[in-house]
Amino acid sequence: FGSPGPRHWFGTDVFGRDVLSRIIYGARTALLVGFSASLVGATLGAIVGVASAYFGGTVDLLIQRLADIMISFPIIILALAIVAILGSGTFNMILAIALSFVPRIELVVRASALSVRETTYVEAARAIGASHWRIIARHMVPNVVAPYLVMVTAFLGQAILLEASLSFLGLGVNEPTAAWGLMLSGAAVEFVQRAPWMAIFPGLAITTTVLTFNVLGDALRDALDPRLRT
Repeated sequence: FGSPGPRHWFGTDVFGRDVLSRIIYGARTALLVGFSASLVGATLGAIVGVASAYFGGTVDLLIQRLADIMISFPIIILALAIVAILGSGTFNMILAIALSFVPRIELVVRASALSVRETTYVEAARAIGASHWRIIARHMVPNVVAPYLVMVTAFLGQAILLEASLSFLGLGVNEPTAAWGLMLSGAAVEFVQRAPWMAIFPGLAITTTVLTFNVLGDALRDALDPRLRT
């Protein structure tokens, strides 16, 4: 161990590796997983939500019951279950986090799409014989872009926190790849007393990043939601 100093600002770990360098590289892992999981989850959720709202009937009923079942589980439990089935690794972790976001995003997008489905221009498009997919692509999808963007930003912080949690539990990124959750896992109790910087600095990185994206998500929601404008 090397304590923080002029040469190693955040100290070194048990193997003599610079903690600051690993935190910087860990940001790459966190952002890769966060952006990928949020985009994939939001896109799948938006597709399912728009389809459910437009077609209605049995399709809507089945999708909503499945979404209700998935939402009944906390996100971390759902992600853990999916990772347990798929196995550890970065790709499987991204897929698990994305799938755990789908039902929550689907409900938000579906609510917006339902209001669009009853508008006069959608009825006019049906009357002139426009196909289902043309109506969805030209009229419904553009009107759910705002909630889609808000959900992507809002779930970024949660995705990064989930990545850190899964890596901490050994179900996400594997050594020797640097990841914030993995660094916290390496800073076990016996190390915390001797080298507290091993846990403090990765923890601060997670807290700061998640808080930043949460604030950004709130600001984007306020900017895009006309009901919140003053």
